[in-house]
Amino acid sequence: MTKNKKVSLATISLAGCFGCHMSFLDMDMKVVDLVDLVDLHTSPFNDLKDFTQKVDVGLIEGGVCNDENVERLRSFRKNCKILISLGECAIMGGLPALRNNIPLKDCLEEAYVNTPTTDTQKGIIPHHEDIPKILDKVYPCHEVVKIDYFLPGCPPSADAIWQILTDLIHGKEPQLNYGQIKYD
Repeated sequence: MTKNKKVSLATISLAGCFGCHMSFLDMDMKVVDLVDLVDLHTSPFNDLKDFTQKVDVGLIEGGVCNDENVERLRSFRKNCKILISLGECAIMGGLPALRNNIPLKDCLEEAYVNTPTTDTQKGIIPHHEDIPKILDKVYPCHEVVKIDYFLPGCPPSADAIWQILTDLIHGKEPQLNYGQIKYD
């Protein structure tokens, strides 16, 4: 990246649980050190939803489950020089992808029609132009846009997030040791 100016960073959460963002915050006092190294742009941390400029590094958590996710991910790719899939949902679809072996119609009927608390008289599956259209399955981010780096884990450790960011900030190819990404 650059030696004299701060690196610009953006983050986004798609179809996931926000656990990767929580792991980011688990850096504890290293977050304070990170403030000296990056300028945070579009992110749930600062509630900025739209890009005001292109950024150096983007972190994505969550898979792609609806048309709004596709649109936001494509915008993210367009506005980030380096894009990192953070966690299992972004890399493989994660737990939300458990629905991938069940037809979408069956999932929607189970959620909105066949539940014990549903008013079976109505049995309506919500649909409106303001509600994102659910995709046929949950897609990993790399099936929608080009991803530069993958950081596995559910969630990845704070140390692994710190390592990949600081390596990139200092212009080094990210190097994670086995201990930072092992889950055995």
